[in-house]
Amino acid sequence: QVQLVESGGGLVQPGGSLRLSCAASGSDFSISAMGWYRQAPGKQRELVADNSIGGSITYADSVKGRFTISTDNAKNTVYLQMNRLKPEDTAVYYCNVRGRYYVPHRPFDLWGQGTQVTGSS
Repeated sequence: QVQLVESGGGLVQPGGSLRLSCAASGSDFSISAMGWYRQAPGKQRELVADNSIGGSITYADSVKGRFTISTDNAKNTVYLQMNRLKPEDTAVYYCNVRGRYYVPHRPFDLWGQGTQVTGSS
């Protein structure tokens, strides 16, 4: 069973930076994509950035040029570097990891526990 552990959220002044991490652990699995979503109070969860391993990277228009997603495939970890944070970036951020278990051979689509990011002075 794959488990996800997120870290790195917090309070930051507008214009500041934070880096989120999400590590996947377990055995007998492969990962096909890792991404970040966020949910602000009263709003639906939305895509922030997604990295299809060996494929394309997608960013929400609102974060392009400010946020960078990266992965360490050896560590099964995805990062989100957030620069020039704005108050409207305030949300709970969730990592999302998709892949397949080897035994039995079936797909998985998992969410992290969420980490709060608050951009406020």
